[in-house]
Amino acid sequence: MTPSGRVSQSAFDGSRLRVILLLDLYEGAQQQFLDAYETMRRQVASVPGHISDQLCQSIENPSQWLITSEWESAPPFLAWVNSEEHVETVRPMHSCVRDTRSMRYSILRETRPDRPVEPGVQAPGTQAEARVGEGVVRHAITFTVKPGSESKVAEILSGYESPRARVDDSTRLRRTSLFMHGNRVVRAVEVEGDLLAALRHVARQPEVRAVEEAINPYLEQDRDLSDPESARVFFTRAALPAVHHVVSDRPAPEGLRRHALYYPAAKGRGTDLARLLAHQDEAAAADPDSPVYGSTVFLRDDIVVRLVDVTRDIDLDPVASLGIKGPGKAAELERLLDGAAIGVEGSLETDRNINRLLSHADMLPVTDRTAGS
Repeated sequence: MTPSGRVSQSAFDGSRLRVILLLDLYEGAQQQFLDAYETMRRQVASVPGHISDQLCQSIENPSQWLITSEWESAPPFLAWVNSEEHVETVRPMHSCVRDTRSMRYSILRETRPDRPVEPGVQAPGTQAEARVGEGVVRHAITFTVKPGSESKVAEILSGYESPRARVDDSTRLRRTSLFMHGNRVVRAVEVEGDLLAALRHVARQPEVRAVEEAINPYLEQDRDLSDPESARVFFTRAALPAVHHVVSDRPAPEGLRRHALYYPAAKGRGTDLARLLAHQDEAAAADPDSPVYGSTVFLRDDIVVRLVDVTRDIDLDPVASLGIKGPGKAAELERLLDGAAIGVEGSLETDRNINRLLSHADMLPVTDRTAGS
């Protein structure tokens, strides 16, 4: 049970997931959209973890449509929606759709005629209890730049003026943290309110557009942000969703230090690695002596990034900082980690390799700022 006051949001609670996609179609695009949907639903039906989906049309405005789907849990959906297969599957829909909005919800309670409501009994596949939030949405993107351009890219990314924090009456850009690990860039944002509205707001700012144009020549994946299709594909492939976030309920100390740690997972083990770190950070949040005050775990395929706010230098307690405190946790991370990709091979139960892993995983901070008011 989550203690009162502790913020905890997670894709790993085992509850079923309801995904809602709102669409507004262009006039005359209905049949093209229906054909594209038929292709998509045949493909998604075979995706592990998928339970069902429905296509609905508004009874008030025929151009407005709704797709809902149910999944066994969040991880298989996130693996699907961030896959290259999904990018190609939904591509035919792009020319049909004027606007979209995607929402994801875990199932907390449900009423079914074949399952009587029993007070105090949790239905299978439902969330055990309501999570405690703080009105903040977290998201990240990651992309790679051409080897040899890292210092130039870091210089460009660190030199821009922050956009206005206020997006509208209900949305505010709170914080942007940007890190690099070799030629990989990770940009994490915290938004109060509507994430999509905030991202669109930031993308329209002249100072941000200038920075994005300046780094274009150095990207390994070509993009043209003036072309909606190119921009959509780039940011879909770059998406690095937050799958777990926790903050301790103890008073926030002054001088918290933010780090991003990069954990390349062994092939096919990204979800398992992210789940391990999530469970470890839940335990850290309950430990008054842990240096980890709060953390967010981001996951895409076999890329795992853990953003941590710590109360002291991370190398003073490398085991806790890496999220492997406790019997057998170092060995478990060793099995899930692609040690060769991060330059640390061999047992993680030696102090030498633990310290090396922390040094190699700790990403280079480029910027960490709150957007201007």
